[in-house]
Amino acid sequence: MNRLAVALLSLVLFQGEVQAQAYPARPVKIIVPFGTGGPADLYARFIGAKLSESMGQPFIIEDRPGAGSIVGTEAAQKSPADGYTLLMMSNTHTVNETLIPQKPFVLMRDFAPITGVNYSDLIMVIHPSVPAGNLREFIAYAKSKPKELNYASSGAGTPYHMAGELFKAMAGVDIVHVPYKGSDGARTGILGGQVQMMIDAITTMAPNVRSGKLKAMGTTGKTRSTVLPEVPTISEAGVPGYETGIWLGLMAPAGTPRPVLEHLNAEVRKVLNSPEVRDLWAKQGAEPMGMSIEQFDKFLRDDIAKWANVVKMTGAKVD
Repeated sequence: MNRLAVALLSLVLFQGEVQAQAYPARPVKIIVPFGTGGPADLYARFIGAKLSESMGQPFIIEDRPGAGSIVGTEAAQKSPADGYTLLMMSNTHTVNETLIPQKPFVLMRDFAPITGVNYSDLIMVIHPSVPAGNLREFIAYAKSKPKELNYASSGAGTPYHMAGELFKAMAGVDIVHVPYKGSDGARTGILGGQVQMMIDAITTMAPNVRSGKLKAMGTTGKTRSTVLPEVPTISEAGVPGYETGIWLGLMAPAGTPRPVLEHLNAEVRKVLNSPEVRDLWAKQGAEPMGMSIEQFDKFLRDDIAKWANVVKMTGAKVD
């Protein structure tokens, strides 16, 4: 490498360091491509508040739900790659790489990984009108009424949709998927009895289970949840080997300067590694994920491959 090339490289590195040190110089927007009140919205607000404290600028949450996360994600993709627009994403995005191939973006081409945020188990609930007291009874009832029962999700390709499709395939039941435009609508549907079953976030559904508004059939993790330890896992309750969940992560539009990505990665991981956050999230059934940029990049690519296999196995489609 000649002296001019070395000088140019040094200048680029220096400019990147200056840029990272100056960042953020104004408010940062986090686009959440899901409805209000769901895990992505709540944890984005939590992380945003912590980053506002540590980085000295407001982190503003903008909920842009629609089309199974595609509306908000496309808005993030079209934003300037300067670190001032971020995307709170989930395994909805890795599922959609296979489930919705004609969408207007490609995740690993059009976005740059920052870090994973957290992982949570889910819970299957049914409306009290369904004559089943446990998962085996529900499976038997569903098998006796093929295509007569419905299950809600917050949209095609969401973790709740895919959890339902995986359950259908492994339990051998034929339950009709009813996609809503967001989590609020889906929860209203199950609480009102318009649909009979739903798989949703444990922390959101726990109060409804405790009050008797819904009946818990099982949680989706390997082990029982600390939030509702009396509820068995779906695997132990009647579908051996069943396991899934929801995870959240942060990305930025492709082309965002590497020093800015590294600065964000470091700041988010500080939040995730704090004892306060770990203790609080444990009570909510959430486990911090904090990863390096490279680790999160590999995690995303592996998850895309995993869900491609699940979509193929279940035959899941966009309704």
